[in-house]
Order: sequence, then C-alpha cells, then structure tokens
Amino acid sequence: MTVSSVGREVDRVDGREKVTGRATYAADYPIEGLAYAYVVTSTVARGQIREMDIAAALDAPGVLAVYNPDKENGRNLGLVLPPPAPPLGNIESFVPLEDWQVRYHGQAIAVVVAETFEQARDAAALITTTYDTATARLSLEAQSPGVPAPVVPNFPPFNFTKLASGVASIDAALADSDVVINSTFHQPIQHHIAMEPHASIASWAGNDRVTVYTGSQAPMQARQLLAGRLGLPAANVRVVCTYTGGGFGGKVMSWNDSILAAGAARKLGRPVKLAMTREQVFTMTGHRGEVNHTVRLGASRAGVLTVLSHDCDSVLPAVGGWPMLPAHQVSDALYKTPNLHVGQRWVQLDMPPTWALRGPNEAPGAFALETAMDELAVATGVDPVELRLRNYVTAGPENGLPWSSKHLDDCYRIGARRFGWSARRAQPRSRVDGEWLIGMGMASAIYPVSRQPVSVRVELLRDDTAVVSTATSDMGTGSLTVLAITGADRLGIPVRKVTPRLGDSDLPPGVTSAGSRTTQSTVPAVHAAADAAVEELKQLAVSEAQSPWRGADVADLTFDNGRLRGAGHSMTFGRLLTIVGKKSVEATRNVEHARETVGRYSWHSFGAHFCEVRVNRFTAEAQVARFTTVVDVGRVINAQTARSQLVGGVIFGIGQALMEDNPLELRTGRLAASNMADYAVPVNADVAKIDVHVLDRPDPQIGGLGSRGLGELGTVGSAAAINNAIFNATGIRVRETPVTLDKLLK
Repeated sequence: MTVSSVGREVDRVDGREKVTGRATYAADYPIEGLAYAYVVTSTVARGQIREMDIAAALDAPGVLAVYNPDKENGRNLGLVLPPPAPPLGNIESFVPLEDWQVRYHGQAIAVVVAETFEQARDAAALITTTYDTATARLSLEAQSPGVPAPVVPNFPPFNFTKLASGVASIDAALADSDVVINSTFHQPIQHHIAMEPHASIASWAGNDRVTVYTGSQAPMQARQLLAGRLGLPAANVRVVCTYTGGGFGGKVMSWNDSILAAGAARKLGRPVKLAMTREQVFTMTGHRGEVNHTVRLGASRAGVLTVLSHDCDSVLPAVGGWPMLPAHQVSDALYKTPNLHVGQRWVQLDMPPTWALRGPNEAPGAFALETAMDELAVATGVDPVELRLRNYVTAGPENGLPWSSKHLDDCYRIGARRFGWSARRAQPRSRVDGEWLIGMGMASAIYPVSRQPVSVRVELLRDDTAVVSTATSDMGTGSLTVLAITGADRLGIPVRKVTPRLGDSDLPPGVTSAGSRTTQSTVPAVHAAADAAVEELKQLAVSEAQSPWRGADVADLTFDNGRLRGAGHSMTFGRLLTIVGKKSVEATRNVEHARETVGRYSWHSFGAHFCEVRVNRFTAEAQVARFTTVVDVGRVINAQTARSQLVGGVIFGIGQALMEDNPLELRTGRLAASNMADYAVPVNADVAKIDVHVLDRPDPQIGGLGSRGLGELGTVGSAAAINNAIFNATGIRVRETPVTLDKLLK
C-alpha cells in the first residue's frame, strides 16, 4: 500500500536539475540564429526627446538594427496599446518606443540589436540623446494628500468608517478613549531583485505566431498581455517558463524585456534575446512604492481597543503600476474594535511603475499597525501578547463574517512558549550582555486567502506513471513538487511515478503564481482531474474488447493504490492500458471556488512572530539573534517547502526592517541604489536561527486538502517584530524603515 506524502518532508522534484545546472531558465534556451538586444534608457525624469543620434550605433560592428520612436524611417516596433486594464492590475499606460515623451528616469527609449550581446551593449553607448525637460513630480510629501482610492466593483471598500452606535466620528471616539496612540510611519522604495534577472527570447513562426521564453509567474497572463501589445490573438502567443529563478511579484507582468524582444524579433525576422542589466531590472520591472501611514489607536487603560484608524498615502506612478492599499486587509481585519476607519489615498508621481512585492499591501501595513500596537502595549503596561488576545476578533471586523478557519490565538500561545517570551522584560535596556543591549519583540501576521479558477490535466500512462499538467509557474516555491505530491496522493501511487508539468501557456490554464494562491487554487483541480481520469479508465475497462472487465458495470469497479479492482480481477492502470492497446487515458477539469461559499466567510491565513535582537550600545548595530514564527495556514502539503517559504518570508522581513532602501534623487528622478552593491539585502551573516512551526489544521471550507496560502505570510509583520524588539532593547522608537544606525545613535 502506498503511503501518502501529503504533509511530509518531500525533496523538490526539480532539485537535481537546479543544483546541477541542467535547469533551463529564460536566457538559456538554445535557439538557432539568435540576435541580441540591449535597451537604451532615459537619463531625465520628465520631458521630450529633442534629438537622438543613432548613426554611430548603426555603423558599429555587428549591429543589425536600432529601434526607436522614429516612425518616418520605419524604426519603431509597431507595438499597440491594449484596452485599459482594470483598476487593480494596471501595466504601463503607454507603448514602449512609440513616442518621444519621457515619463520617468530609466524609461526605455531605444533598442540596439546586434550579433552578440557585447556588440549591442557597446553600440548602445554610442547613442546620444538631447532632451527638453519638464518639472517632474517626485516627492511623496510634496504631493500629499493623494486622491482617495476609488470604489471598485466586486472588491471590498478601500475607504470606510464604521462607528459604534451614538459615536459621531473617529475623532470623537478618540477623544473619549483613556489611552490614545497617534503615530506616523514611512516605508521607502523596495525591490524584488530575484536571483534570475529579467530576460526573454522571442522566436516567430511567420508574422502571426510567436513563442516567448521568459521568466514568468503567470504564463496565461503573460500570453494575454503580450498578445495585446503585439496586436495578436492570445492563441497565437506561447509563453514558456519551465523554470523561473524567483519573482516575489516582479515577474507577474510582462515587462519590456519580453515586449521589446518580441517586437524586435518580428521586425528583424530572426529570434532575439533581450537580457536586462541588473540596474535596468531595478528601474524597469516594478518596485514597492513609498507609503506614508498615520495610525491612531484608542483604548481603555486595560488595553482594550475602542478605536483603530489607519490612513495611507501611497505612490501610484503616472505611468501606472500596482495601486498599494497598505491598510486594506490588515487594519480592517486583524483586531476587534467598535470604531474602525481605513483611509487609502494614491499620490501620482513621475516614477517608474510600481508593482506588487511579497506581501504587497500587508507587509508595509503590518509594520505600521503592529508597531503602533506595541506602542499601545507600552502605554497601557499590558504585555504585547496579552494585548492582542484582549483584542482578538472571531469574525471579520469590516464585514462581520465568520472566519473560514482561525487559530491565531494558538499561534500566540504556542509561539510565546517556543520562543521563551516569559523571559522578556518590559522595561527597555533591562537586558545587557557586555556591549550589547538585548530586546524581545513580537507582532501578528495576516494574509488574505484567494483562489482562482484552475484547469488541470491528469494523464495515466501504460508504464504505471502519471503526468499532472497546468499552466502555472514554479519560481522556487515548490509548485512542481506540490503537483507531484497531490497527484500521487489522489491516485495512490508513489511521488516518483508522477511527472508534473507547468510553465507553458499551451497547458491547461493555470493560476497566477502570486498572492499565495497557487496551492490552494490548484489542489482541488488536481483532485478533480485525477478522479475524472480514473472514471475514464473505468469506462475503458468496461468497453474495450480485450479488457477482462468488458461488459461489467462501472459501479462494480473500484480504484485504489494505482489499481483497478472488481468482478474478480485486479491490475494496475498501466497493465490495463497495455492489454487494451492504449498509450494513455486522460482527463482535464476546471475548478473554481463556489461563490456562495466565498460569500459566507472571511478568508485569511494567520501567524505570530517573536524576535530577539542585539543592539550594540556604542555603534548602534542591530542584529537579529533568533526568530520564532508560528502560523495557521490550513493543511500543509509539503513540510519541507512550506518551512522554506516561511523562513524566506522572515528573511524578507529582516531586509525590510534593517536594510532595504533605494533613495530617489529629487533633482534627477534617478533611483540612486539600483545595484547589488548599494541596495543591501540580508546575507547569511544577517540571518540567525529561524524557528518555524505550522499548526497544520485543515481549513474545512476551502476545499481540496484544506490548504491556505503561506508564501507571503512570513513577510507580514516580521519587520514590526524586529522593530519592536529594537525598542525593547534600546528604548528608541523608530517609525521608518529601514532601522539604520543613524536612527539609533541618540
């Protein structure tokens, strides 16, 4: 009997290919006759190109073409602007290389194509451009307050106020509160900087069909976006991303690497590879924008909330991008309060496009709220864990719907016990080890649950193996292994006998690998397709002349552990296929979450972070000494990759809390730290022991195996836990990330 691998430690099925270098990433595909493209970018933040001299570049060795907005000489790429995107999910609102307008520093203004990458790069350096500049809007503070986020059909409101009976306003409720916290916070620019830089290879079959090899979190969405830019039916575009070397949100969109490569390849009549430089990745592929918060809390002296108010001004560039909503689904979902206000505003700046970055709204939102909650704990003298338990909410605060499943209270208690929270001293600077001040902090984590419709194909083969296919993506999260585990579990065969296939838009339409939704969306479809494939096998068994079950009643047949049984016969599915002369039997099923079920519940995953830091008394260096995270994410499919994702999320929080910032030059619009030397991220020496514990309690409402998303949950609140620990160590409250030395040298 085959033992299920669900919930166990399972090695990645793609691990050997990755560690041996055999995995094929976007820039690795061996396409015959490749030409190489290099992007030229603007050096001003706003204005018009007066003149672009490309003569020297055209005469350079190996150069095949230079494409720019010059329509008269036929150099432009003939791209088109697709219909407007919905309010949540905009791509850039202009077509690259289609006019002379400059909208931000680092915008693509030309592409050089040559026989080699080096020739294209060197020729690009020969292009000279002069501009008529205009004043750019670059300061979040100068442009605040922004425009209120709009009401979007089928989305919860982004701006709302809920007041208790007889309360006139949030201000009035605060005035009646015994304890009031009124704090402002700032989150700077952050970047995805996945290990694999953005790169694409475009190869055309004639002028109407194209295959684009690119790192993508969303093959189906990438196909749709590319088709729109190229003026093609979506069916004529194939996106291949067998392996994607990280994304964190930055590879959900099709950025200019794939759009310009496809346009140049069509114009040139041969395949084109475009690999962005690391600096171009920082500028041209989205980032988490700046955001300012004001959090106001009112409470009784016992720490029971009477008011929670969270207002945000977030950057939304003029060219489009991700519209940040940092208070949404954090402050409107985490705590019980009779008076609740969430205000979201967007500030338009002349910046490169923003985009979703791991925990896109929730990470900055939780930093502000959870730091303010720690301030409330200090003001009331209530332990931070106890404070959160006193304000525990059993239904969605904004909509009043019960949770599909929630065990956050156990996360607090178990996390405190595992971490040793009882040893914490409330008085800052109470624990000293030589020149090091030691502090403890904690914070809550919350992330919304969402499911997309997904199609999965399950194919049973005559060698007793199975293939599970869907057009989602694995960017290192372990989706390939999840497909193998869940397919094997449903069919009752070993994981090694299941071949997972994804990363190709020609496969059955899959989920966008973002929003921590891949597993919870895909598993029910794997189950449905596997069950349907078994039914097809049974029909084959009773209808084929060579089958020992010919003429039997399908109802008399059972299937388990990869074997068909009944009416005195038993054999594996592969044996039956061999007997009847069939290579395979397959079924494809589409599954989506029932709307009536969705509407009955509030949907989130939860967690609690506990952190110990050491801060040097003389240099103000802050080090994370140890970290404990306990999460409630429903059923775990693969314990190994689940732990990896949560640890990675906490490491993201370390970067957010202590390191990551890309200052914007207000004079030029240049992002000044757009390289791996100046933009600091955590390395091995920055990461101490991270203890992760998963409750592993299935969500009974979500279907499948009861799994909820976890990939982004570890990021949400972890920076606040670190910041709160720094306060406990030093007595200095910092309300701006990153918490650098200068903010602690007081």
